[in-house]
Amino acid sequence: MSPIELRATAGLAGIYGLRMFGMFIILPVFAFYAEHLPGGSNYTLVGIALGAYGLTQAILQIPFGWLSDRIGRKPVIYIGLILFAAGSFVAASATDIYWVIFGRVIQGAGAISAAVMALAADLTREEHRTKAMATIGMTIGATFALSLIVAPALNRLIGVPGIFAMTGVLALLAMAVVYKIIPNPLISRFHSDTEASSGRFGNVLHNPELLRLDFGVFALHAVLMALWLVVPLSLRKSGLAVDSHWQVYFPVLLFSMVLIVPAIIYAEKKAKLKPVFTIAVALLLASQVLLAYTFESLWGTAAALLVFFAAFNLLEATLPSLISKIAPVGAKGTAIGVYSSVQFLGAFVGATAGGYLFEHHGSSALFAFCGILLMLWLLFAATMKAPAAVRTRMYHVEEMDTGKASGLSRQLAALPGVHEALVLASEGVAYLKVDMRGFDEEGVVQLLGGEA
Repeated sequence: MSPIELRATAGLAGIYGLRMFGMFIILPVFAFYAEHLPGGSNYTLVGIALGAYGLTQAILQIPFGWLSDRIGRKPVIYIGLILFAAGSFVAASATDIYWVIFGRVIQGAGAISAAVMALAADLTREEHRTKAMATIGMTIGATFALSLIVAPALNRLIGVPGIFAMTGVLALLAMAVVYKIIPNPLISRFHSDTEASSGRFGNVLHNPELLRLDFGVFALHAVLMALWLVVPLSLRKSGLAVDSHWQVYFPVLLFSMVLIVPAIIYAEKKAKLKPVFTIAVALLLASQVLLAYTFESLWGTAAALLVFFAAFNLLEATLPSLISKIAPVGAKGTAIGVYSSVQFLGAFVGATAGGYLFEHHGSSALFAFCGILLMLWLLFAATMKAPAAVRTRMYHVEEMDTGKASGLSRQLAALPGVHEALVLASEGVAYLKVDMRGFDEEGVVQLLGGEA
C-alpha cells in the first residue's frame, strides 16, 4: 500500500473504532448506573437505552451511504460525528432514563459506517482494498475488547455520564482527524463491493443462503446485547466488585482469541467453513445453558463467558467471509449493507426484548429467549449449503462500452478457477470470484491488457 493508502486506512479505522468504542463502552457498567436513575428500575427501559442506537443505525446506515454519493464522503462523516457527539452530550447530561434513551437514539443517528467504507474504497486501489476493509474490521473487534476491559475503571473514575461526555469530546476531535489526516479522494464514485445499490436488493433479499446469514448476525447481536443486562449483575452477585469485573473480561477475551485462531486457519485452509461455523453456533447455544445454570457463580459465569466469546469472535470473523463467498459478485456491497443493518436491528431487539423478559420473568426467561434464537440459527446453519472455497479478486479495467464489458465478463468467467466474473465499465473494475487452487491469474492479466 502507498503512504496515502496507509494513512487513509489507519485514519478511517481509527474513526470507525472510536465511534464503536462510544457505543460499546457503556455495556459492562450501564445496568449499575441505571439503578440510580429515575426510571432505571424499569428493565425494559434499561434495555431500550442499551439498544436504542441500533435502531437508528439500522434505519439510516444505507441512506447515509447513498447521501455520501451525492454530497461527498467527508460531509456525511462530519454530519455523523456531530450527531454522535450531540447524542453523547445529551446522554451525559441526562437526569432520567428517558433522556439517556434520547441520547442513544441520536448517537445511533450518526450512521457513518457506509460513508467510511465508501471513502476507504475511494482512497485505495483495487488490489489493496481488501486489506483496508480488513483493517477497519479488525479495529471493531479490538475496540470491543478494549471497551469491556477499561469500562469498569473509567466508571470508577468518571462515572457513566463522564464516559458519555468523553466519547462526545473524542468524536469532535475525530472531525479534526478527518480534516487533517484523511486525504481527499481525487475521484469519488460508486463501488459495488462496498456500497448498497437499490437495484440489487432483489438479488440479495431473495437469496436464501444470504438470508440465513442475515438471521444469524441478527441472533448473534441480539444475544450479545441481551446478556449485558444480566452478566454484570451476575458477577456482582457472585461477590466480585464492579471495579474488578475487568479481571473476568480480560482473560476471557484473551483466551477466546487464542482459541479461535486454529479454528479459523483450519476452516479456510481445509475448506471446512460450514462445519466450523455450525459448531460455533452450537457452542453459543451451550453457553446460554451454562449461564442459566451457573448464574451468580463467579467461576461458572467466567467459564460460560469463555465459551460464549470464543464462539462469538469466531462467528464475527467468519460471517463477513461467508457473505463475500455467497453474495453475487456484483452485489457484495448491497449484501454487506443489508447484513450490517440487520446486525444493528438485532442489537436493538435483543436489548429491548431482554430487558422486558428480565423485568417480568427473570433471568431464566432471558436465557430461554437467547436459546430459542440460537436453536433457530443452528437449524439454519446446519442446513445451509457449504460455501464454495472462493475469494473475491478485483482488477482495474480500461474504459469500454457495455457490450464490450459483457463480452469480457464471459471470457473471464471461462478461465480456469473463475466461478463468477463481472466487468463494470462504469466503475472501471472487474470483479471475480476465484478458487485460488486452480486460478489462472496470468490469463486474467492477458485478457485485461496487462493491467492487474
